[in-house]
Amino acid sequence: MVDATLWQNLVLPMARLLFSLTLALLLANILEALHWTRYLSRLAAPLARSAHLGESAQAAFTIAFLSPAQANALLSEAYTERRLSLRELTLANLFNSLPAYFVHTPTIFLLTWPVLGYAAIVYVGLSLLAAFLRTLLTLCLSRKLLPPSQSTQINTTKDTAISLCTALARALHRLGKRLPRLLLFTVPIYLLMYYLQTHGLFEQLNAWLGNQTSTFSFLTPQAAGIIMLHFLAEFGSALGAAGSLLSTGGINDHEVVIALLVGNILSTPIRALRHQLPSYAGFFNPSLGLRLIVLNQGLRAASMALVTTGYCLCT
Repeated sequence: MVDATLWQNLVLPMARLLFSLTLALLLANILEALHWTRYLSRLAAPLARSAHLGESAQAAFTIAFLSPAQANALLSEAYTERRLSLRELTLANLFNSLPAYFVHTPTIFLLTWPVLGYAAIVYVGLSLLAAFLRTLLTLCLSRKLLPPSQSTQINTTKDTAISLCTALARALHRLGKRLPRLLLFTVPIYLLMYYLQTHGLFEQLNAWLGNQTSTFSFLTPQAAGIIMLHFLAEFGSALGAAGSLLSTGGINDHEVVIALLVGNILSTPIRALRHQLPSYAGFFNPSLGLRLIVLNQGLRAASMALVTTGYCLCT
């Protein structure tokens, strides 16, 4: 018998993750088999054409507005079939920063607005601005690093129509080839993350990071406390503390926004390792997945730091 705590904290979450990754790969394969990615790519064609990105990257950009995991699955399939180079895969993954953030924006706003009020609008708006800047920078890099792609032009060739059943059969066949690698990489890394979590490594790293808040001597002690809660606990704890301090007058809107932005930046490495590495390793492989995470989260932290600095200077 599996221990109840182990079942609740390890087996069920890992099963949900594997199910969601498998489903994302299956849907990506179905879209490819039905040639629907061509139609999806038309929605993002003007912007992606400017970035010299191909059809698969265009379709992934569109899908990322609905499901970032589905977008990564589509990029993974295209890269495996050599329809994407490593450089284009990397840039396409970075290019999805804006739509990926849009997916979580309603949830973040609904969480923060009842607690922070006006400060929630500023915090979410600045985070959205940082995502926009990441996509804009990636667009500029893509134009410089990638040649103009012929696949960004709309293909008018009529595809041979296939039934949904045929597409599903093809998708399942391709999924069968990918599933062993998905399990081989995702399960061990998830178990490693769980081991590190339960044995306190992340808490030790968080505590060490917490001691570095002395660098931000320009912040009030209350703001520094919110920052520490942001990565010593979870975002909800920092949000609750910020709401309490706001209601009692211990901190103002400006300080709350800065504290949440700085906490967001400092918690990026731990959050990325804990939540993204297992899924990225499943879609790609551990080394490539880690590389994409480092680039993506590094650019995210840099853009957030830029936005935070600008906000501090302008207010």
